[in-house]
Amino acid sequence: MDNSSFGLTMTLVGLGGTFLTLGILIVLINGLKKVFPFNAERDC
Repeated sequence: MDNSSFGLTMTLVGLGGTFLTLGILIVLINGLKKVFPFNAERDC
């Protein structure tokens, strides 16, 4: 594998891992919002 192929592979794997991590965080945060809803009257 030459340098350009290796660089492209690492770029795609890095971007895929980043987007996968962000997706997992979004799902986790949305789940926590449903479990613990914000109530402005009670919380402030």
